Amino acid sequence: MIKVTHLDGEPFLLNAELIRYVEARPDTFITMAPGERVVVRESMDDVLRLCVDYQRSKQWQAASAGALRSREAA
Repeated sequence: MIKVTHLDGEPFLLNAELIRYVEARPDTFITMAPGERVVVRESMDDVLRLCVDYQRSKQWQAASAGALRSREAA
């Protein structure tokens, strides 16, 4: 999940796994896999950074869990 902001200033969490594409028109439109569109205050570059950070955190968590299981097995 990534934290983004509605145009009215209300923050919300968005499932980054379901993002199909992001457009700048000049507001940032996010189209989700089911076809729903969301308009957010963040720029397209900010949404990209949030999504990349989210994916990196998933990989880090998986690596940490694997290391923990290896220690427990020893």
